[in-house]
Amino acid sequence: MTKRKRYLAEFKAKVGLEAIREELPTAELAKKYDVHLTIICGWRRTAIENMASAFGGDASAEPAISENDVEKLHTKIGQLVAERPCCANAAGDSLRESSMIAGGHEQTGENPVQDHQLA
Repeated sequence: MTKRKRYLAEFKAKVGLEAIREELPTAELAKKYDVHLTIICGWRRTAIENMASAFGGDASAEPAISENDVEKLHTKIGQLVAERPCCANAAGDSLRESSMIAGGHEQTGENPVQDHQLA
């Protein structure tokens, strides 16, 4: 059984860039670098697709959210739900349903289907 070859990202970029330039046919690039033709075509396609991200900077990176920020947002959501009676009822129903799914039965505790129908 043969082991798969692993190529460095720099090597892939170099071969992919040569494939984009089209100075040599892809078949000759495959022979030159001892890499299969379809692998070179894949590297070329990947290089073209990801080229825009090289100029994007940090705009594509997601901002990190700390646990403290998440807790503040949950607190604010709780306050807003408490202020709005219509939302509080909806939130209460969803909490009751999730507790039934989790196995805790709030109303009678005997039959979760009956409890859900009563709600």
